[in-house]
Amino acid sequence: MTARNTSVGDTLLDRVRTGLELTRAQKVQLVFHLSLPAIMAQLSTIVMDYIDACMVGSMGANASAAIGLVASCIWLVGSLCGAVASGFSVQVAHLVGAADNFSARSVLRQSLVVTLGVGVALALVGCAISPYLPGWLGGSAEIVEDAATYFFIFCLALPVLQVNWLCSAMLRCSGDMRVPSILNVLMCVLDVVFNFFLIFPSRSVSLFGQSFTLPGAGLGVTGAALGTVLAEVVVALLMFYALCSRSEVMRLNHEKGNFRPTSSVVKRAVHIGMPIGIEHFVMCSAHVASTVVIAPLGPAAIAANAFGIIIESLCYMPGYGIGDAATTLIGQSLGAKRKELCGSFARLSVALGIVVMSVLAVVMYVFVPDLMVLMSPDEVVRQLTVDALRIEAFAEPMFAASIVAYGVFVGAGDTFFPCTLNLASIWVIRIPLAVWLVGVMGLSGFWLAMCIELCLRGVLFLLRMFFGNWMGAAHKVAAGIRPES
Repeated sequence: MTARNTSVGDTLLDRVRTGLELTRAQKVQLVFHLSLPAIMAQLSTIVMDYIDACMVGSMGANASAAIGLVASCIWLVGSLCGAVASGFSVQVAHLVGAADNFSARSVLRQSLVVTLGVGVALALVGCAISPYLPGWLGGSAEIVEDAATYFFIFCLALPVLQVNWLCSAMLRCSGDMRVPSILNVLMCVLDVVFNFFLIFPSRSVSLFGQSFTLPGAGLGVTGAALGTVLAEVVVALLMFYALCSRSEVMRLNHEKGNFRPTSSVVKRAVHIGMPIGIEHFVMCSAHVASTVVIAPLGPAAIAANAFGIIIESLCYMPGYGIGDAATTLIGQSLGAKRKELCGSFARLSVALGIVVMSVLAVVMYVFVPDLMVLMSPDEVVRQLTVDALRIEAFAEPMFAASIVAYGVFVGAGDTFFPCTLNLASIWVIRIPLAVWLVGVMGLSGFWLAMCIELCLRGVLFLLRMFFGNWMGAAHKVAAGIRPES
């Protein structure tokens, strides 16, 4: 976490900000420079989440069920916090691109106050409803206490977690993808380490003929919650230090400034972040509806669907990394008033996303039976998963188009249309089609419905990118980008 990185990628970003031309090879290099750290961070998160799930699962079905019961609500709260952070970080991307670092730091100061306030408000609401939430979700008596405790601990840490998400987004949008990616990897490692000592009781271990005692708190589900929260708190402190004290562009310790939120900055944050927040809120309910559609098919189908989501995430994870890079590149290009470069980066990023995810789709199609041998001993579950993922493989190119194009539009501050399109696509196409096809084809029908919906969504995103006025919408956002002092 040095004060100044002088890598090739940073030099290329400087060319974007200062109006210098870039060759096609340099543009490709810049996209990969910003994408790879984010991809590696997401890969480590997926792997560590899987390890984390295995550690909790070793405590028995009730422990896994308690955490799984509130998982969608935790995802929902985290998504809302991320939407709040996006409302400010996109403004910073525009300002850094315009070489107005002073105004970018002004937005950062104001965002710290606003997001911390949002985090406190969400924490109070979450802690207040935590005793009742498992019952509202239909949890059985043997898991509701653990589920309530897990959600309560998560909500208690929300103010710190909100700052962590904000600082990570600010670093990325200012052009620093490396530090937040490294710290997110560290968070996953710390999560596993803390869980190891907090979940399990003290036990004797034999190694190379020697026996010794490993200390452990034996807190079970409570230990899992504490381990995750402690890892996130440590990384939040490091992320804040990296942003506010070490970042060449964003550090605040070398100048005085006003932390008072201003109406202009807050209004732009609401304009950018609210559609994202609404989208996440409604999409969470869509995931609940999907579960309701699949649940009557039985435990094997539910397990196969869960395994399918884990394996497919390895396929689409690079798309989200490239999408994060596109958000930064589009935001800074528009801030530098380089409309032609903005369009070039948009097309290049989407094309790269489609190519990468298409290759991974082929790999997934060929090797998914081998992966399932490692993940499940149940032949029925394995076959259901293989059938589902081989259907989904055909959707990955257009899924890539929608993921990366979404990142392009967010970087431009044009969030209303893509959020609306995502919601309409899922609720108007996927869910009704899934209800019909599941009755005809079982679990494969659900994944076929998802495949059809993702293909149509990708086509619509491409039409918006090539023929829509998303850059015109961005100019309206950028027109008043200077915050009040």
